[in-house]
Amino acid sequence: MTAVRDDNETTSVPAARCPVCHAAFRRVRRQTYCSPACKQIAWRARTQPTRPPASPVGRRRDHTVYQCGECDARYLGEQWCPDCARPCRSLGPGGLCGHCQEPLTVEELLAGEVPA
Repeated sequence: MTAVRDDNETTSVPAARCPVCHAAFRRVRRQTYCSPACKQIAWRARTQPTRPPASPVGRRRDHTVYQCGECDARYLGEQWCPDCARPCRSLGPGGLCGHCQEPLTVEELLAGEVPA
C-alpha cells in the first residue's frame, strides 16, 4: 500500500473550531482560523505592545516633591522656595500625606518613612 500524497487529505481535518470566534469551519491544510479577520485579530493580540505603567494625569512637575536646600521645607509641584527665593531640588514623584498633609515621595510612603 502506497502513502497518499494529497496534502489536502493528509493534513486537513473535516471540522475544526476557530480559537478566536469558536466557529466551526472546514479546515484546509494547516489552517487554524476560520477567516482572515480572525487571523488578524489573533495576530494583533499576540503582537500588541506592552503599555507603559499608568502615570498621574497632568504635568510631571505637579506630582513631584521638591525640597529647599536652605530651609529644608518641602513642596509639592513648586520648584522655588517662596521664603528663601531659591530653587528647590527634586526628591522624586509623590503626593500629600493623607494624615498630616505633608509632601512625601512614593519611596517614603512605600518604606513607611516619615521625614522629621
